[in-house]
Amino acid sequence: MKTTMDLTDWLSCSGCGMLVYRKRFDRLSMVCPDCGKHGQLTAEQRLERLLDAGSGTPVEPGPSVHDPLAFEDLVPYTDRLDAARSRTGMDCAVRVVRGTVRGRGVVLAVMDFRYLGGSMGAAEGEAIVTAAEEALKHRLPLVVVTASGGARMQEGAFSLLQMARTSNAMAALDEAGLLTITLVTDPTYGGVAASFSTLSDVILAEPAARMGFAGPRVIEQTIRQKLPEGFQTAEFLLDHGLLDGVVPRGELPQVLESLLALGSPPDPEWGPEVTDPVIREPELLSRRPVEQVVGLARDLGRPTALDHVAAWGSEFVELRGDRAGADCPAVVGGLAELEGLPVMLIGHQKGHTTQELVRRDFGMPSPAGYRKAVRLMRLAAKLRVPVVTLVDTPGAHPGLEAERHGQAHAIAECLRVMGSLDVPVVSVITGEGGSGGALALAVADRLLLCENAIFSVISPEGCAAILWRSGEAAPAAAAALGVDAGTLLSNGIVDGVVPEPAGGAHRDPAVASELVRDAVVCALRELREQDGAALREARRRRLRWFGTYRERVAV
Repeated sequence: MKTTMDLTDWLSCSGCGMLVYRKRFDRLSMVCPDCGKHGQLTAEQRLERLLDAGSGTPVEPGPSVHDPLAFEDLVPYTDRLDAARSRTGMDCAVRVVRGTVRGRGVVLAVMDFRYLGGSMGAAEGEAIVTAAEEALKHRLPLVVVTASGGARMQEGAFSLLQMARTSNAMAALDEAGLLTITLVTDPTYGGVAASFSTLSDVILAEPAARMGFAGPRVIEQTIRQKLPEGFQTAEFLLDHGLLDGVVPRGELPQVLESLLALGSPPDPEWGPEVTDPVIREPELLSRRPVEQVVGLARDLGRPTALDHVAAWGSEFVELRGDRAGADCPAVVGGLAELEGLPVMLIGHQKGHTTQELVRRDFGMPSPAGYRKAVRLMRLAAKLRVPVVTLVDTPGAHPGLEAERHGQAHAIAECLRVMGSLDVPVVSVITGEGGSGGALALAVADRLLLCENAIFSVISPEGCAAILWRSGEAAPAAAAALGVDAGTLLSNGIVDGVVPEPAGGAHRDPAVASELVRDAVVCALRELREQDGAALREARRRRLRWFGTYRERVAV
């Protein structure tokens, strides 16, 4: 019987210092069970954990220059390369493999930090370009797993130019409409961070993974300042709109499976048998006092965008960030599945409690929210998936910071991009449709309005204060503005009205969500029969009509 502890069976976590049983650590994919610290994986270990067993086919990059500068510091560069090859069994810091992830075809390019710190030289650039070309050849998504300390200094400008070389390889995948995903692991710095790794459609990171152009030591030495705690970590980057999500290692295969499924081309035969609930004749609507409608539109019990997605039972992968330094909580979006059809769902998000409302800025987007929406719309166009927007906002955020960061510019860009999409676009105003902040997500082929929702150029209170010079005139202002479903449908502002449960959507949120879902499905079922150019032209003809004496354009 073994009576003494074999110390080789244990290791000390580099994060918390706790002793961890080595076999357990291996089973957990090198993640500490106490503090969650993610240890480094080799390229081979990473591929074993991501790819379906037996599905991997190695893809060999072409030959690259070897020691182009005959570089020698304390050790000749050729000796460093020989040592790296001996230590890793790899010819460069990137392994390229074509295979499947839970049955979905994919090309993976995985970096290994053991090979000269994952630095990017000509061979690594060749490997990334080869991976992109393999994805292009087989019409497959590309997944890149990064781990790099920066550029390969020993190759001089040859190393530098790999940034442009790999970035343009990614551009070719954009032009081909192929999904690209990056998984950032610790660390990812320098030319890798400033090229292909941050150009993917979706950027995920492992917890606490660090990414940036310059490393923290270089930054501190340059600016002579102490960096804040957590600077450049995955969590910091997520808060600043530079990542779509932070995913623990054990959850990654499931997240990848969802993304690969939702990013696949839509089924051309899609067309579920759903009855259209939309009311298109104003006389069929029940009328109630407009001030009552305004109250119902603002009721905190009405389902939010995320409530609708949850009620639909949809697969949904939220994508975050504007890629310019912020993530707005008042706008949510991501790839979703609607009755089997991949769609890009974007919506304003309020909340049901005071705490939620404050966290979501009361559903009033900052410029980052609209820039995030634009990013997701462009991704939808690339992947050829429809866009569905759920509108519910008092208006765009009117604060100092919003103006400083270009609120007007962000809204204008949203309006332009949404109107120019060559994929079907369906918008549903589910609560408040306030001003340009709402319209920015409502430039659609089909604009629908929930029965007790409102749509207006300004809030009734704002209009009353300006024109009546009294807040007490808000009901009169609401009636004069024509914010209710009956007036909007009669005037051709909206294409149809989605009925609500008796008493309002808050009385039966599940039924309300079902009605919205069926209305969207029926609209998409019709719109998907048209090609992109026809959709875009019809959308612009529709916009051309508003406010003129011409006959209403048929839709």
